[in-house]
Amino acid sequence: MSAQGNPKSSEPPIAADATALALALLLTGCAIGPNYAKPEAVVPEQWKEAGDWVVAKPSDALPKAKWWEAFNDPVLNSLMAEVEVSNQNLKAAEARYRQAKSSVQAARSALFPTIGGSAGATRSRDAGRRYSIALDASWEIDVWGRIRRLVEAARAGEEASAADLEGARLSLQAELATDYFQLRVADVQRDLLEDTVKAFQTSYNVTQNRYRAGVDAKVDVVQAETQLLSTQAQAIDIRITRAQLEHAIAVLTGRPPALFTLDPVSFKVRIPEVPPLLPSTLLERRPDIAGAERRMAAANARIGVAQAAYFPALSLNGSGGFAGNSITNLISAPNRFWSIGLGLAGTLLDFGGRSANVAISRAAYDEMVANYRETVLEAFQEVENNLAAVHWLAEEGKVQQEAARAARESVTLTVNQYKAGTVSYLNVVQVQATQLSEERNTVVLLGRRLAATVALIKALGGDWSDSTLSPLGGSPTRRGSGTK
Repeated sequence: MSAQGNPKSSEPPIAADATALALALLLTGCAIGPNYAKPEAVVPEQWKEAGDWVVAKPSDALPKAKWWEAFNDPVLNSLMAEVEVSNQNLKAAEARYRQAKSSVQAARSALFPTIGGSAGATRSRDAGRRYSIALDASWEIDVWGRIRRLVEAARAGEEASAADLEGARLSLQAELATDYFQLRVADVQRDLLEDTVKAFQTSYNVTQNRYRAGVDAKVDVVQAETQLLSTQAQAIDIRITRAQLEHAIAVLTGRPPALFTLDPVSFKVRIPEVPPLLPSTLLERRPDIAGAERRMAAANARIGVAQAAYFPALSLNGSGGFAGNSITNLISAPNRFWSIGLGLAGTLLDFGGRSANVAISRAAYDEMVANYRETVLEAFQEVENNLAAVHWLAEEGKVQQEAARAARESVTLTVNQYKAGTVSYLNVVQVQATQLSEERNTVVLLGRRLAATVALIKALGGDWSDSTLSPLGGSPTRRGSGTK
């Protein structure tokens, strides 16, 4: 319905009635579709690999501390700062978040009227010249909550994008820490191999002198030379790994590999230990879980959007301005005009199109629920895997250090026997090869422990220190006091 205004009327009565009706419908309108309720996920009371962990109270707003500082490595700390400001993947994730944030504003704008302006000049045989200037407004009254559901979906999408940004940041930090520690382990291996090359060079020289003196056979010289060259080759090969890790760190910090160098330093790492009462706040701390949960909420809201298509759309349209045959006195009371009206439009028959869209939305929501529960299960698996790795690698490290000690002692004894002439040089070669292998295994094991520790921190969603719980005003949740 519409009405043409009286130029002398200060307030069109039909316009006031239409506006009041529209506002009444808007205020009493309901949001079609199911209200969101977070689906349940199976949550264990404690971890299998660390029985003192429990499920703690939700802590969505927990800040993530600089967990890498627990390793007490100044170089790593400075590299992490560069990732935050220079990594291009992180910049891309941040840009995606800004897009999602703006989409909320775009969705919210549909809750308000759209106002436009127009001006025109026409000429016809009957009326002659005619000029007009007007403002036009249209407003879809959200009686059924379609727009509100769109805003709800957009807001959930923004929160999911924020979780994705946090997840990207955490993944890049963990990747950098892992690459950095592996590079330092490669440096330690290279030093070990170069020291071994020097020792084998000395042994080779000794066997040559003993051969010239007629004490050793030619085979001893050949064995010593083979051992020396093989170790030299290993020392060269480790440089490939070192170079590739350095290049990876350069890209992570936003620099071309050719412009980045990480000098070898004395590597004395401190591996942080897992606290015995680690709170289980995994569902609230892991960005991927938070993102999956928010995507469920967005999918749920889209069901309401699809269901709202069954109901007619109610819109309020109006225009007002001035129109006349002369431009000189166009803006005057006699030339004023206005119109306002309510419109109702809906689909009567679509041969199952709307019901299909509702079914699609429901299936999409079910998919998000399954994805969420799978993400939770995989998160639990990652934590359990890395808890086991951290624990058993520490135990293995103790045994491996003893194996390296025994290998060193075996070399000392065998070399003495060789000098005394009671064993051949082949025995020396064998025990020296064993020592080098055990020493390298010790270094490799150190790298695995560091990687497992970083992976565990990442699996937990960030820092695991008790201080991260302080914003909630409580101490870490102890065994038996958690809630599902």
